[in-house]
Amino acid sequence: MNTHWRLFKNLETPLSTAQGLAVDDTLPCSVGQHHSPPILHLYTFVPSAIVGKYQDMDAALRLDRCRARGIEYNRRSTGGGTVIMGPEIMSLGLGINVDYPGLKKGVGGVFESLSIVLIKAMAALGIEANFQPKNDLEVNGKKIAGLSAAAEANSTLLFHTSLLVDFDVALMTDIMNTPVVKFQDKGYNCFSQRMTTVRHETGRDVSVAETVDAIQGAFEEEFQVAFKEERPDAWERKTIQNFIDQRYTKEEWIFSHKHPRTRMGVGQLKTRGGLLEIYLSLSGASIESILITGDFFSTSADIHKIENALKWTSARGERIEENITSVWHDDMIYGIDVSTLTQAVLLAKENQVRL
Repeated sequence: MNTHWRLFKNLETPLSTAQGLAVDDTLPCSVGQHHSPPILHLYTFVPSAIVGKYQDMDAALRLDRCRARGIEYNRRSTGGGTVIMGPEIMSLGLGINVDYPGLKKGVGGVFESLSIVLIKAMAALGIEANFQPKNDLEVNGKKIAGLSAAAEANSTLLFHTSLLVDFDVALMTDIMNTPVVKFQDKGYNCFSQRMTTVRHETGRDVSVAETVDAIQGAFEEEFQVAFKEERPDAWERKTIQNFIDQRYTKEEWIFSHKHPRTRMGVGQLKTRGGLLEIYLSLSGASIESILITGDFFSTSADIHKIENALKWTSARGERIEENITSVWHDDMIYGIDVSTLTQAVLLAKENQVRL
């Protein structure tokens, strides 16, 4: 193994949400702008709840209960749903070039490629896991890890996962608001029947450190690399601090993507790519404004492109589909196609008309 990747490891003291997320956001920046080899960050968070980039914080969490329990909350830069974090949940961030040898193309390909690493790590611990699209690692039909990713400047990628070494289901059900649509999906009707942990599956008190060692070894085997454990350099420390100061301690970021509260029709659809929510207002027969949100995987640029293609255009179904198609490309919203997105927009339109 002549190829070296860098390893940032923070296991002694759990990180705040601002610290952990800022380090992870720095990883693709360092690879893309600072000419670093791929960087793997393995760490734990303080007790916290972290929503996906496109979610509404108030809709996702019972913030009064978070505050009463001393649970931190924040918003990450990658898509997907809400995750509950803590010292017994292993967090992983990976910054890597999107065309790195061994990575399959597209968001789905990246999930598949990196899920192989996690499956190998679980096997080293005596657990037989499998990848369940769109973004879960499962053991006997129960979720043990969730995956998320985001592109940085179209050339580098931030890959996120949280692996449940142990987990507090009661805490999750107490502080989370789960959409009715998900409760209607029988796969989500009971968290305790949908989730499992490393300790439960192995029947022993596996430490986070042992889990980290298994993951590190699996990366080395899959990508034929050796890790060099380091701390962020001066450029990276400055970038991390900028993310903390300008993003993860700012209410404008934490509470961004709020759902509009007035005169907006809402279209909520459970799709193969995640929960899709459309907020739409009409001016006559035209779409005056539209917000696309949910727990899917995409980029801000692509979501804005779709929203801009629909603003001030006819709200007829065929025109909505034509306008979406005009800007659409493969994996624009991972797991969602043009017809499904059109269906969600039309549902929002119907609800707007009823207001």
